Amino acid sequence: MSGKLCAIFLCLAFLALGATSDKAMRPSPDFAVSLTDGTQIHLNQYQGKVVVLAFILTYCPHCQLTVQTLAKMQQEYEPRGLQVIASAIEDMASLAVPDFIKKFQPGFPVGFSPRNLVLDYLQHPVMFRLLMPQVVVIDRKGIIRTQLAGDDKFFDKAEQEKNFRELLEPLLKEGTVPPLARRKKAK
Repeated sequence: MSGKLCAIFLCLAFLALGATSDKAMRPSPDFAVSLTDGTQIHLNQYQGKVVVLAFILTYCPHCQLTVQTLAKMQQEYEPRGLQVIASAIEDMASLAVPDFIKKFQPGFPVGFSPRNLVLDYLQHPVMFRLLMPQVVVIDRKGIIRTQLAGDDKFFDKAEQEKNFRELLEPLLKEGTVPPLARRKKAK
């Protein structure tokens, strides 16, 4: 009997490792984020851009720091093709988001999404705790290149901005034609 219990615990341990591993390099399905004005934005609207989709809790200090860092990235990298979107997933998020926007003024769309749809999008097993924030980075071709959970050292307060820069710089360079090459092609 104890051998069976050991096998069960080993299986659960492997599942847990899989639940926290990077599920990157897969096509991103379309995902809708509801905005407070009653409209929705869809990821497929941003095809051709590098998209950072951050799932947050409006009351979470780690999520707030990430939003502030991403606001800086959005402002700096938007001309190069970056689009940041945040989606709150807590209960009653639709009521919390307006105050969150007013307080943090992120400069990119912040909306809300049902938790179950977020878990499906992230391919996160419902039996495992969801550590916040959750950040997905999608390249210009619609491929999820990175998926990060809130407990990742990537979110270290002192290193977060540097980590985002190192992640985004190469993606922003992909698929762009240098200005000189564009001029030669136009002739």
